[in-house]
Amino acid sequence: MSIALTEMMETIRMVQMENLDIRTVTMGISLRDCADSNFETMNQNVYNKIVSYAGELKETAEQVEKEYGIPIVNKRISITPIAEILGHTTVEQTITLAKTLDRAAQQVGVDFIGGFSALIHKGISKSDQTLLDALPEALSVTERVCSSISVATTRTGINMNAVKQLGVIIKEAANRTKDRDGIACAKLVVFCNPVEDNPFMAGAFHGSGEGEVVLNVGVSGPGVVLNALKRHPNADLGEVSEVIKKTVFKITRAGELIGRVVAERLNVPFGIMDLSLAPTNAINDSVAEILEEIGLERVGTHGTIAALALMNDAVKKGGAMASSYVGGLSGAFIPVSEDNGMIKGITDGSLNLSKLEAMTCVCSVGLDMIALTGDVSPATLSGMIADEAAIGMINKKTTAVRVIPVPGKSEGEMVEFGGLLGRAPVMGVNPYSSERLVNRGGRIPAPLQALIN
Repeated sequence: MSIALTEMMETIRMVQMENLDIRTVTMGISLRDCADSNFETMNQNVYNKIVSYAGELKETAEQVEKEYGIPIVNKRISITPIAEILGHTTVEQTITLAKTLDRAAQQVGVDFIGGFSALIHKGISKSDQTLLDALPEALSVTERVCSSISVATTRTGINMNAVKQLGVIIKEAANRTKDRDGIACAKLVVFCNPVEDNPFMAGAFHGSGEGEVVLNVGVSGPGVVLNALKRHPNADLGEVSEVIKKTVFKITRAGELIGRVVAERLNVPFGIMDLSLAPTNAINDSVAEILEEIGLERVGTHGTIAALALMNDAVKKGGAMASSYVGGLSGAFIPVSEDNGMIKGITDGSLNLSKLEAMTCVCSVGLDMIALTGDVSPATLSGMIADEAAIGMINKKTTAVRVIPVPGKSEGEMVEFGGLLGRAPVMGVNPYSSERLVNRGGRIPAPLQALIN
């Protein structure tokens, strides 16, 4: 791929002045051949394979980062959904396996390892149930292990038995880490229509359609898009879309170049570029501020969904022009705790839980990194998951829920999670119960959109 000198100079400016970075290089590793009827053998196989493939990931990424001058913020691993290799493993052994994953991630120096996961959108197998039973403790005794659970797809409908369990699991995981403000829940995401090549945490896993090993890249540039729009304060909305498209084109080109270099040096295939605009708590690195630059006085006011739809569509179009290997989620994340503009919208009263849910109809993923009052019930958590799953199922898109009930905290209090996880104002929930709906169980049938053959 040839890069012109003008592109290089623009990229340098974006890095130095506008917070451009490669948010993550994520190595996907298949663990299907690690399965063994003897748990100790399987446990050792898993550790050895991860360390063997990813042993030089961090060092190589850091070398490329220095040579090209573009920061690579995170180095991560995604693995085969662990439930698929558990077999007759017990809950206690599954927790031990989670600790092994944590130890392997620490050994190779990555930030997170994703794939302590199960795909249960149509039913729950014995090994899936074992993983679910192990999940609260596994997430509370590990630091780098992330989990994603698929409970719905457009083709299968919503597994409400799984949704009910997840409400209880999230609540228990929060209580097990109550001394750390329920931080275990920040490593658990519940999906509808999950993708197999997502490089972002906590939702990354190495899907069954993937190869033996692959390198996926997640690039991010809210600050770059924001600064580009500030240079066109009087543009109409069609021109705003063009500015975003052209800016994302440049971001994608830079990200794919870095990803391909890292993959080549590791001698692994390059997979996909995820274009998602992922904010941070850095100044002017906010998706909410982009929406406000488009014309909102404060994110959450009327017109927010229209502005978000415009931005998300332009991001996808710009990335698709720049790369033939766009994948993952590719759009705009709206994680509350990681976006200063979202936090300000909540504290100013312009943004609430219902508006955030509505915004997920037109952007990537869903209710993300939202702190909730500690007294929220498992049934209410399940109701949130069901709502987001319904949005994804009907609209044939990926949606998810990653919420954190914070033990002992009330609405309006601020919680500090630290690092990329940021901080979040605690949000209240609807006081009326969803329990009767959740307790019905069963499966919400797939919609008519599923009949596409």
